Amino acid sequence: MRKKTTRILKIFIPLFLGIFLIWYSLGTATPQERAEIWSSIKQADKSWIIISFFLGALSHLSRAYRWKYLLEPMGYTSRLSNRFMAVMVAYLANFGIPRSGEVLRAVSLSSYEKVPFEKGFGTIISERVADLLILMLIVVLAISFKTETLLTYLQEQHINPLNTFLIFLMLLAIMVIALNFVRRSSWPPFQKLKKIAKGLLEGMRSILRMKHKWKFIFHTVFIWTMYVLMFFVISQSLPETANVGSGTLLAAFIVGSFAVSATNGGLGVYPLAVGGILIFFGIEEHAAEAFGWISWTTQTFVVLIFGGLSFILLPILNNRK
Repeated sequence: MRKKTTRILKIFIPLFLGIFLIWYSLGTATPQERAEIWSSIKQADKSWIIISFFLGALSHLSRAYRWKYLLEPMGYTSRLSNRFMAVMVAYLANFGIPRSGEVLRAVSLSSYEKVPFEKGFGTIISERVADLLILMLIVVLAISFKTETLLTYLQEQHINPLNTFLIFLMLLAIMVIALNFVRRSSWPPFQKLKKIAKGLLEGMRSILRMKHKWKFIFHTVFIWTMYVLMFFVISQSLPETANVGSGTLLAAFIVGSFAVSATNGGLGVYPLAVGGILIFFGIEEHAAEAFGWISWTTQTFVVLIFGGLSFILLPILNNRK
């Protein structure tokens, strides 16, 4: 009963948080502010939004193609169509249950391509590590553009970056100690956990045994280039954001990348987080919030359309399996 309650809370708390943030955002805005935001959204240049939509689709296709380079070292081959549909179904699942997509993606490949779940899930973790490295590079780039502004803000808020770094190191040390304890333990549940971890590690090590490392790196860079371009293209759809500097847009992109996992598909959080950063850097409030909503809606439509079709077609096209 307790586990069932926990699962329900994990689904509905992020959903309610997203709905609450939308209600709070609209409720605290004056009728004139709401009218200005809606007017900006309606007047946005749709051609740039369509371009952004296709850039998003290309990024997902590249992610599906890149996946094969992690599966090949373990001796598994799979069809691009199945990998793409598994990726899109995973993104769609995150709108229902946050962070469930990676599990469903590995399950899909296990069901239709006979790749063991643990190994498939391990390759997905490897992907996430590669993606995190690229995101960190983008963070460094954004900070280099806005170093003076960010340092001034941290000083005003009495935030010491060194303390944050020390806390991170402490948590890392605790994690290493805990993993070492599990590895040495003979307790049956830990033995089962070690068996699962062994499969995960084999999947993760596939990134070191790839024959086509440069192709993997190319697709990784391409995926994130499409993400950034998808975001930047949206800025051209509004007159107020068309000339915004690259540093400001990168800062908003980074905040959006972290905010999207806070609720179901970033519902409520993403538009407010992106809009808030743009406002911080001097963009008019109605335009900043309109930008956040247009960007989130475009990304969401990519997932809803391709994810919905994949959800229907994946079992149909693999009906013999």
